[in-house]
Amino acid sequence: MTRTLYAEFTVKSGSEARVADMMRELTENVRREPGNVLFLPCTRETDPRQYFVFEVYRDEAAFQEHIGAEYGRTFNAELARHIEGDGSDLTWLLPVD
Repeated sequence: MTRTLYAEFTVKSGSEARVADMMRELTENVRREPGNVLFLPCTRETDPRQYFVFEVYRDEAAFQEHIGAEYGRTFNAELARHIEGDGSDLTWLLPVD
């Protein structure tokens, strides 16, 4: 069964350009993962500081491989300094058949 995740976070004022660069690099890396089905980061049209990331992985093993990637750990460590709150809000989703 696929693993589907929705993440959202708000970027601190002044960090917009850095986070945009980070997201572009992360997107390239994640989309190259063999178990990644979809990685779609978006910002709110009316507030580009608000990010929404829709992620789909082939299965649990593919997701575990994703979270074990060094570039992901590096991204998350830096992102924590650039966003409001304690981290991304994560929502796990199940497909409706």
